[in-house]
Amino acid sequence: MECERLQRLVKSWYAQVQEESMAPARMVSFMEKHIAECAFCLADPLVRQDIEKITAIILPPSKIRKPSPGEDDDLAAEPSEEAGISEDDDLPAVDDAGTEEEEAEDDAETLDDLEDDELEDDD
Repeated sequence: MECERLQRLVKSWYAQVQEESMAPARMVSFMEKHIAECAFCLADPLVRQDIEKITAIILPPSKIRKPSPGEDDDLAAEPSEEAGISEDDDLPAVDDAGTEEEEAEDDAETLDDLEDDELEDDD
């Protein structure tokens, strides 16, 4: 990412996501909105890849998939049999992937790596 404003915003938003004062999906929508309106981001060919990496870090895998245009119509036309069941009901009771603190450290390291890559590209 070449846009310094986006870098600052992403850091701020990521901190809010970690504090649970902002939903991860909202952060993704803010990033998408910024890159659609910012002249620096529109000119940066790699910004989409960086946004995809950040999205993969902050969103759970079940939330990343975007429905195709045809699926939107099908979902609106047919009510689901599982309408009363939220996606969280399908989560396993035990998560052996690591503690939240370890995951937060891993996420922070990945964001730092992205920033380091950006700095190396600027040289």
